[in-house]
Amino acid sequence: MGRNASDLFVFVGKRLVQLLPVLLGIVILTFFILHVDTNGICYAENPHAGRGTIAACEATYSQPILNQFGTYFWGLIHLQFGASYQGTPVAPIIAQRLPATLELVLASLFLMVVIGIPLGVVAAQYSGRWADHLVRFFYLSGWATPTYLGAVIAAVFLGPALGLPSSGDYSTTNLPFPQYTHMSVLDALIAGNLPYTVDAIQHLILPASVLAFINMGIATRMTRASMLEILPLDFVRSARMKGLSEFWVMYKHALRNALITTTTVLGVTAGGLLSGTVVVEEVFSWPGIGEYAYTSIGGNSSVPNFDGAIAVAIIFAVGVVVANLIADILYGILDPRVEWR
Repeated sequence: MGRNASDLFVFVGKRLVQLLPVLLGIVILTFFILHVDTNGICYAENPHAGRGTIAACEATYSQPILNQFGTYFWGLIHLQFGASYQGTPVAPIIAQRLPATLELVLASLFLMVVIGIPLGVVAAQYSGRWADHLVRFFYLSGWATPTYLGAVIAAVFLGPALGLPSSGDYSTTNLPFPQYTHMSVLDALIAGNLPYTVDAIQHLILPASVLAFINMGIATRMTRASMLEILPLDFVRSARMKGLSEFWVMYKHALRNALITTTTVLGVTAGGLLSGTVVVEEVFSWPGIGEYAYTSIGGNSSVPNFDGAIAVAIIFAVGVVVANLIADILYGILDPRVEWR
């Protein structure tokens, strides 16, 4: 059946409507789970805090929980994510930190594509042989490595060994150019500052590599599985009979069709990568919402910032749903036989 732009708009509209109850459920569950027991939290989390700090904390968290939720939800309707007990608005912090997290996720996806997909092709081409086993060992090692362990190993050992920085997004906080996008590499490129561009890329390598390595198996395994289904087909055999090189057969004919499944899976994976940034950003002091989420739940702060934690949970939920939506759209574009429903 033929498809047109109106089909796509209807499909996207339906999915956006379906997003609303998902977000409402996330807000309710996260809010009440985080507020299930706030008695004494102002003292327990910061026993050395001054009286003013404790009083501000009590004024925020001693109100009835339904009143707190009503106030928060009313602000959320007006695109306000609340504030910390100190009165610091959450929305501006999210707006400033979110681009850094997106930069980290995009860099990780780039590494997963340029490394994971070729590895999947190699594994399929030499299925059952030592190259296949070696690739499988590589991506299974990533899957089996806890995020915090991989991040610590990279920061403590790989960083010094390779001469790569393992903290922050720049070597200095005094930048000679404005940060328009709050994406370190992009801002340096916009400013036309080559030294700072190189510096930003060097700071991005380790956290992006850790995030990519842990999730590399998704791209590699899906590519391998898709290639193994396609390689026995007639059009691949015909390409070989025409005398085309093996490289051209594998990457021009077979991989082109195998990427339909792999691309959509990577789209879904992008949403999951967001949650993985919490630990990675904290270990590498990356200034994104992952680090903000860690500090909001009491990681480095005197008193938990519940509104900040809820805001990050909402962002993560939106990221997962949007990533799934993009994956469905890409699947429909790459495979015209699929209908948008």
